[in-house]
This record gives sequence, C-alpha cells and structure tokens, in this order.
Amino acid sequence: MPCSEEKQGDFYKEENIMAGKGKGFQIFSNIIMILLSASAVLPFVLLVVSSITSEATITKYGYSFLPRDIDFTAYQYLFMSGGKILRSYGMTIIVAGIGTTLNICMTMAIGYLLSKRDLPGRNLISFFIFFTMLFSGGMIPGYIVWSQVMNVSDTIFGLICPNLMMSAFNVILMRTYFTTNVPVELCEAAEMDSCSQVGILVHISIPLSKPMISTLALFAMLAYWNDWINGLYYLVRNKDLYTIQNVLNTMQNNVQFLKDYASSSMGDFASSIPSLGVRMAIAVISIVPIMVAYPFFQKSFVRGIVIGGVKG
Repeated sequence: MPCSEEKQGDFYKEENIMAGKGKGFQIFSNIIMILLSASAVLPFVLLVVSSITSEATITKYGYSFLPRDIDFTAYQYLFMSGGKILRSYGMTIIVAGIGTTLNICMTMAIGYLLSKRDLPGRNLISFFIFFTMLFSGGMIPGYIVWSQVMNVSDTIFGLICPNLMMSAFNVILMRTYFTTNVPVELCEAAEMDSCSQVGILVHISIPLSKPMISTLALFAMLAYWNDWINGLYYLVRNKDLYTIQNVLNTMQNNVQFLKDYASSSMGDFASSIPSLGVRMAIAVISIVPIMVAYPFFQKSFVRGIVIGGVKG
C-alpha cells in the first residue's frame, strides 16, 4: 500500500509538471500571436492616421500612431474625382469577377484532368505546366502576342487575359488536392453508375474541394484587384476602362507632377496639396474593400490552407 501511494504521488507530481509546462507554452504562444497580430494591424493603423494628418505635421514631426491634428485634405483632393473613382471601382469589380471565374474554371478543369492517373500524356502535360513556372517568353514577346495577335489592347480583355487568367501554380495545387482528397473509389462508383467525367467533376470533386477552390479564388481575386500593369500596358487610348489601381496611380503621378513642375502662378496651390497624405489615402482606398470582404472568405480560406497541409 505505501508503494502504491508513492506511485500515485509521483504520477500526480508528473501530471502537475506537465500541466505547468503546457500552461507556460500556452502563455508563450499567446504572446507570440499577439506580437504577430500587432505587426499586421499597426502598419494599417499608421497608414490611416497618416492619411488624416496634415502635410506640415508629417513633415515636422514625422509619422505617428496618434494624430496631432486631423486634416482630411488628402481625401478631399481624391474625392474631387469621386465619379472617376466610383467608375473605376465598378470596373475593378467586373474585371475581378470575370477574371476570377475564368481562372477557377480553367484551373479546376485542367487540375481534374491531370489528377487522372490513366490520362495519356499526363506526365508530359504536367512537366509542360511546371516548366512555364520556371521559364517564360518574357515581357516583350508576351506584349506583342496579346496586343498584335490577340488584339486585346483598349478592351476589357486586356485587363483579364494577360498574365492573370491562368496560373500554373494554382493548377498544380488543384491537381494535388483532387488526387489526395477526393476518394478514387467514389469516382469509380460514379463511373459504374454511368456518370460522365463532367458529372463527376461537378457533383463529386467540386463539392469536396470547396475549401481549396475558395482559397484559390481569393488569390486570383487579390491578383486582379491589385493589378495595374495590364492597364498600363494594354489601355493606351481607352482610359474609361481604368481599374481603381490605375486611377489611383494616375492621381499620385499628377500630385507629384504638380509638386515638382508647378509654375510660379500655381505654386501656392501645388504646395497646399498634401502629397504624403494623398499617398496614404490612396493606399487606404485601395485596401479597405479587401479588408471588408475578407471576413466573408476567412473560414473557407483557413480550411483550404489547413486541409491542404493534412495528409491521409
């Protein structure tokens, strides 16, 4: 009996030690997560505060997390072109919506085909897709093909098709997800029931792959939302198709032009434009819609990341 009591005492001591270690690890983990969260939030706070701080205050005291004085001159300057900004927002939503839909449809179709082990030439096609991730024809040949052969200049297709409509990396992710997370037995049972490959993709593979599809859709949408290169290259005369990034970039260039090259008669006006505040306000206007939309995709995005890293 004394031995059993000693063993029980040792067991409780070890359990308390393990509990203490677990609690210490939890506290350490919480501290790390707080620091990481702060490192993500504080730059945005500094961005917003700087956008509502006067130019003179920023020049004199530098950037600060707490505004010394509140000044909305930067936003007033931007909203002088409010109609142009709203139109560019609408164009960005249209481009991102169409582009993301085409991107996901093509990614799912090619990824599903490559997930079939009996597909003729499967390894060759996979190698070709992987090869495009390492080497490309370059910017100038791509521009010549899209502008002179495909004739997408000054059209909405110039914002959708070049560089963004297809991603080899996304295809590889989708193929891997179909291969590891969609049961082969389920697809074979559907084939025995005379279900076509399109039916298997639509009714089995896609419903089981919603987390990964949502993740890739979010990546594609962010790429379209933040893109301004296509507008710069392919919209030469039709400025009405400018997306929000192109409009804001043009406004920033105009502010810098007024600062650098204003004549003596425009000197007072040019000096009154808050160039630093305008840059910050431009960043806020371009980021806020994404921050508002992200919580609606957060659950699927996290599931896609987690499930993609789980084996078995």
